Amino acid sequence: MLSVAVIGSVNIDIVARVSRLPVPGETVTGATLSRFPGGKGANQALAAKRLGADVRLIACVGDDASADEALELLREGGVNLSQCRRVGDATTGTALIAVAPSGENHIVVAPGANRAVTPEATQAIQADALICQLEVPVPVIVQAAQSYSGFFCINLAPAAEIDVTVLQRADLVVVNETEADWYGRSLDACRGVVATTRGSGVATIERNGEIIAEATPPTVDVVDTTGAGDTFTAALVIALVEQQAPEEALRFACAAGAVATTNMGAQPSLPDREQVLAYL
Repeated sequence: MLSVAVIGSVNIDIVARVSRLPVPGETVTGATLSRFPGGKGANQALAAKRLGADVRLIACVGDDASADEALELLREGGVNLSQCRRVGDATTGTALIAVAPSGENHIVVAPGANRAVTPEATQAIQADALICQLEVPVPVIVQAAQSYSGFFCINLAPAAEIDVTVLQRADLVVVNETEADWYGRSLDACRGVVATTRGSGVATIERNGEIIAEATPPTVDVVDTTGAGDTFTAALVIALVEQQAPEEALRFACAAGAVATTNMGAQPSLPDREQVLAYL
């Protein structure tokens, strides 16, 4: 079985379904409120597990009641949490999410214990692939890029300054169109491939600035887009490490990301492999 390690965030998502997303300075009332486990690291770990990988999550949570809630679906799903550390003087990360009827969202994150992940946690990782994002301190990602020798994926979300050595080391960089615009030509430093998602539009994989694969997500009834990018990332890593051709791997990832939008909440909506293949 393919093994995947994920270094990343664990959050509780507090989700408000609203009639429309507010503009700056505006209050929108009449929302309905839900709580879900989330965090980009946790989402990607559970997505990879449901898609058939053996997964280990390297992360931090607070020593509070929210930690058990945030880890519940990961534990039930069989993700290895032996390197998920509780931090006594921190709260579990929290994301405040407003979701419109279209599925589009606004997200604000209070990182909490996610800031406590240290570079030492990246030592001696044994896995076929490693996935990182930018919801943990950047020095952790830099150390992981230097010390890990397998297939290395960096999801550059949320957009932040990153050491060029991380891009140079990456076998796969994943961005959405907003992040791609933010990073601009700095993505040219990637010596592997760059995958760009564009919502329901055409996703691409580029190598050395040239498009080598394109795919359009299947049409679905969108309920909540939270976690769709995390599902896409996990699925693309798995497909590429399985030696699927870039076009085939991108189609698989697009389908996985699309299915993840059809239910509320990031982790409850993550698909298994059979669901993804059905859409293909």
